[in-house]
Amino acid sequence: MAAFAQSAPCWVDVQLSDLEAGKRFYGGLFGWTFRAGDGMPFADAYSDGALVAALAAKRDGRMPTAWGVYFATEDILATVALIRKSGGQVITDPVRAGRAGVLAQAVDPGGAVFGLWQAGERAGFEKRNAPGAFCWTEVYTRQPERVDAFYEEVFGFRGTDLAVPGEPGGPGPAAGTGLRTWSPPGTEPGEETAVAGRAVLTDAYPEMMPSYFLSYFAVTDCDRAAGTAVHLGGRIWAPPFDVPRGRIAVLQDDQGAVFAVLEPAGPRP
Repeated sequence: MAAFAQSAPCWVDVQLSDLEAGKRFYGGLFGWTFRAGDGMPFADAYSDGALVAALAAKRDGRMPTAWGVYFATEDILATVALIRKSGGQVITDPVRAGRAGVLAQAVDPGGAVFGLWQAGERAGFEKRNAPGAFCWTEVYTRQPERVDAFYEEVFGFRGTDLAVPGEPGGPGPAAGTGLRTWSPPGTEPGEETAVAGRAVLTDAYPEMMPSYFLSYFAVTDCDRAAGTAVHLGGRIWAPPFDVPRGRIAVLQDDQGAVFAVLEPAGPRP
């Protein structure tokens, strides 16, 4: 399994009320297959036999139905301490997930939740940046300056500001607001090295919408994926539209979890 650079996104999972319904939805949308641990309330998701994500049954009905992203760390205790020092909060202190690794959950100063993963026997994704697998994540916030400083301090990110055309009024990047991409420490910042990004929650969003991470999955046909999601009982938050990297749509599964799909720019295979 490939190792992940310090601070790179290395894992995603979704918390659902109905695990079996989640398998049907994501299996139908991405062609994922699933393996569950004996008696455990979760299922690992595979694309072409490679590990790409996990679906988990919510332990508490008050928990949000949402996708979560995890960032790699070589020293989770040190990263947790830095989160607290930099103005974030720790929701779940580091806890061992068997021999797979150690995880923690935190919230940034703008209120967005994210995870940390210190690898043991499991590094994270076995497939990424390919159809049916994770390809990008970005945090949406109303406090961009404060949040930028937080992630640059905690993860060593170096930012690049981009002007991004968006779908006006939709939950994707709003036209004219710009997007900051983040490159991990030790790399030259820019689009080629970026691993995550930050977008701004503008007035196009409901005032009560909290900050959140939106994770993207690669697809071969964005429009078809959006139609399939609706056929499976989901919803379209932002209809397919073009951006410099390709064509994206923001979708919601049949239980309420929001995610995005990206058809990379270039000819279809």
